[in-house]
Amino acid sequence: MFSSARKRHESRQDLAGNLLIVGEMGIGNTSASLLLARLGDVPLADCIGRGTGLDDSGLEHKTDILTQVLERHQQAQAPFDVLAALGGLEIAMMAGALIRAASERRILLIDGFIASSALLVAERLAPGVAQYAIFAHHSVEPGHAHLLKSLNAEPLLNMGMRLGEGSGAALAYPLLQSACAIINEMASFSDAGISEQNN
Repeated sequence: MFSSARKRHESRQDLAGNLLIVGEMGIGNTSASLLLARLGDVPLADCIGRGTGLDDSGLEHKTDILTQVLERHQQAQAPFDVLAALGGLEIAMMAGALIRAASERRILLIDGFIASSALLVAERLAPGVAQYAIFAHHSVEPGHAHLLKSLNAEPLLNMGMRLGEGSGAALAYPLLQSACAIINEMASFSDAGISEQNN
């Protein structure tokens, strides 16, 4: 599905912007944890965090409830079925936007745990999407480390951010601009008239 959509856009030279930034509001970590557990085959306990400050009892209760949710939707194994059963409309929207943007060869700047779970869904639905992704930062949400590993991803920043709310992407964007400027504008030795001398 992804490859055919990409071919339709390969000849486009007039892309209206080449970057899609996907961020989060910190609301949806529970759905992201469930998606990671099912699509990433990660133990549920490793996917769940304390959220807004759950104590041990609260975390245990949260884990019990989410275990029941996974068991209730055991039949959902295909990526689309998993998204429908365990995701939210916001994650579905992000996944769709990521698939479309990647099919148009745009860069995907991913910010945070929930946005990363949307990319995981997108990659499972349309393999190849993740090759267009750059991860802005490493969230302190426990599941994010496992999600990044499942996508073989290395984020640009690790600043102990929890509720990124797009701020990680805002911090990472100038790094991308600088990298592009170096690649496109920095003179080589020959361009600068500098001769290499053998020692």
